[in-house]
Amino acid sequence: MNHEIVEKNAWLMGTLIAIVISVGGLVEIVPLCFQASIISPSPGIKPYAPLALAGRDVYVREGCYLCHTQMVRPLQAEVERYGHYSIAGEAVYDHPFQFGSKRTGPDLARIGGRYSDQWHRIHLNNPRDVVPESNMPGFTWLANAPLDGKEVAAKMRALRHIGVPYTDQEIASAADQVAGHNEMDALVDYLQGLKFHGDATP
Repeated sequence: MNHEIVEKNAWLMGTLIAIVISVGGLVEIVPLCFQASIISPSPGIKPYAPLALAGRDVYVREGCYLCHTQMVRPLQAEVERYGHYSIAGEAVYDHPFQFGSKRTGPDLARIGGRYSDQWHRIHLNNPRDVVPESNMPGFTWLANAPLDGKEVAAKMRALRHIGVPYTDQEIASAADQVAGHNEMDALVDYLQGLKFHGDATP
């Protein structure tokens, strides 16, 4: 095809670019959908419990992923600082995943268990009480926001439709499990669950 024709016709050039990008995307993405290591959970990885699931929704709603990644890259410096590098099978129940791309704050993929629940609560209320140089805002209102058990159960039912293996019993007991908890409790529970499971293998 004559390049001059393509270069002078914006619609034709746009169409051809879209075709090339589509083919390239299919070639890169489709094979991954059939690799067991990509679409199967790593050993020890389970769907989020109701309280952690609610906390994950708070994490997404408040935009925590804009400053914190959840992906330890397979580089020596990263592994030494954060722990074992991230594995695809760890994120199979994340819809959407929280890999992120910007680290204004530290990566949180291995934050679970490093600090106590009380430390996280203090940090969420006023980060500078525990990290003086922090520029993170406080999230004081989370402690006064009760959880809606029916909403959590509805989210679990929706996730089951896209492949998360929640049982009827787990969904039925969700409201009871989050009863009496607030959004800060949920977020802390979610953060404490972000860790490398020792029985998972690369």
